[in-house]
Amino acid sequence: MLNNQDNIEFLCKLSNVVSKKISPVNSINAINKLLKTYLNINKAEIIIWDSNSMLLKDFGDDLKLYEETESGNEINNIYSSLAVFNGNKFYFNENEFECNLTEEEQYRITELKSENNTIIFPLVANNEVFGLLKTDSEKTIFTKDFFSLLNITSKLISGAVVNYILNEQMEVSLNFYKAMKDIAKIIESQYELSYIIPMIGEMIDRFLSSHLIYIFIKQDKDYKLVWPNACKEETVYKLIKKINLKTEYILSEDSKIGVFPLISENTILGVIAAYSNIEKLLQKDIDYLVQLTRQSGLTIQRANVYAEVLQYATLDALTGLNNRRQFEIRLKQEVSNSQRNNTPLCGMMIDIDYFKKVNDTYGHAAGDCILKNVSELIKNELREYDIACRYGGEEFFIILPQTKLSEAAAVAQRLRKVIEEAKINIKDSGAVGVSYIKITVSIGVCSYSEDLNEDSFVQKADKALYEAKTKGRNRVIVF
Repeated sequence: MLNNQDNIEFLCKLSNVVSKKISPVNSINAINKLLKTYLNINKAEIIIWDSNSMLLKDFGDDLKLYEETESGNEINNIYSSLAVFNGNKFYFNENEFECNLTEEEQYRITELKSENNTIIFPLVANNEVFGLLKTDSEKTIFTKDFFSLLNITSKLISGAVVNYILNEQMEVSLNFYKAMKDIAKIIESQYELSYIIPMIGEMIDRFLSSHLIYIFIKQDKDYKLVWPNACKEETVYKLIKKINLKTEYILSEDSKIGVFPLISENTILGVIAAYSNIEKLLQKDIDYLVQLTRQSGLTIQRANVYAEVLQYATLDALTGLNNRRQFEIRLKQEVSNSQRNNTPLCGMMIDIDYFKKVNDTYGHAAGDCILKNVSELIKNELREYDIACRYGGEEFFIILPQTKLSEAAAVAQRLRKVIEEAKINIKDSGAVGVSYIKITVSIGVCSYSEDLNEDSFVQKADKALYEAKTKGRNRVIVF
């Protein structure tokens, strides 16, 4: 039996545990340890009523649902019964008692005790029952003090759980508004769907971690999956076929799958789908996804509008270097100059090593940070009349007018070393726990000769680059 000093010590340690900002699993483990030490309780579970899914869930394991089983029905019935009394009663071995035990009730408990005793106290907030504290005990003597301590324990846990849920909801809301802000930033700075779609997908995926996210773009009458690479869920495709301009969203019968149309200017541009075989889409998730798809629809529409304009522009929108179209124009000009003036001309093809791995590990936003940083390093190392271009993806081509092959090789080595030693800032990408990373590049160098045309000149640099990569990367190979 506990004395007053033990009671105070138990409650102080319990208060310390429930006041800490730790995960539900760690919190329950710490509570269980205290209950075992001081009250001889073998196990405690915190069971929460989820008003969105209308189900009772294990607070430490959301995958454990109290439904459709004999035990689940029993827990549901006890929750319903205790909810009626606003938390003024508890259960002992399936029998109902007042929280403030009378002598008669104390006597009844003595008669009802068994080898394995189940005690269930309500969790209460704002005079409403929102969950249960379920304990299993082998205790042979049950006193009023014991039940009073459990009652106080349930109240302390109630406050801790409510605070945790509120903090979690606040964090979700902050993440949502950050996602909306990030998508708005994409509208201002990005124009290519090949960059926009993965970034939107990753933002929503981080925000709604309980579901897999798929993005489809409408092409003619069909919907093409553009992020990620594969979707094998037939229900997703069946729901997409039901989408029309009047559809805000469509859910599967079990509410675990949802499709949300990307609509702008009265046109369906595509669909964002959320899939899970475990978790239902809650109403707050649906509301967030509706807003996110509206914002994403606007982003994609503007990208489509700018696509035609940008194809006639000279600069790459992301890196600020000459784009592929301008590269072809400038290369033709420099080849003509070299032929006419009989001056040397060199070129180098640069490829960022393991770029796909970086994208897969840190996200496409981090990849964009790398492309921007590498572009700046390239520009800083070149002469004013050298021509740096983004050739495609993570590849760059540099045209070096009036440059001998030995000089071009020296420039390439200097550039490779500068990039290898640089700390690439990816803080703005949202990558978790990482602010800077190191990368390397492979470079193929070639010189122009009169027997070459523009295409074969580029192919020489490309072959040298391929050799650099096959020999281990982070090196310069001269054709």
